[in-house]
Amino acid sequence: MIRLLISLLALSTTSHALADTVVPTRTIRANAIITDVDVGTRAGQVANGFDRVTDVIGQEARTTLYAGRPILIDDIGPPALVARNQIVSIRFEASGLIITTEGRSLERGGVGDRVRIMNLTSRATLFGQVQPDGSVKVKQ
Repeated sequence: MIRLLISLLALSTTSHALADTVVPTRTIRANAIITDVDVGTRAGQVANGFDRVTDVIGQEARTTLYAGRPILIDDIGPPALVARNQIVSIRFEASGLIITTEGRSLERGGVGDRVRIMNLTSRATLFGQVQPDGSVKVKQ
């Protein structure tokens, strides 16, 4: 019984040693797009880190990433389509009614991000979700 327990314990620690963690090979500044030459792997596993390089390539660094430190899930995201102070198309849809106007983005954001925008006509501040075409969809 004790031998079985020791064998199971040895197998569980061995499986963690075989896992890799994605780390930057150099310092990557915030808002930079991550390329294949920017990252590599290191032995070890981090709970909320990445284990495949392909999951990280093409993403944008949300914070500065330092060489050798694991890249965590909250450290990266989709590349920003909307820049701060950029004029964007605002789209509101409700019950078959569609209203489109222009606004100014008050934050950077990628596809699916929630950003603050200012309606240029009314000067009202709204929240909306960035769409794949770069517009911002506002909900009720």
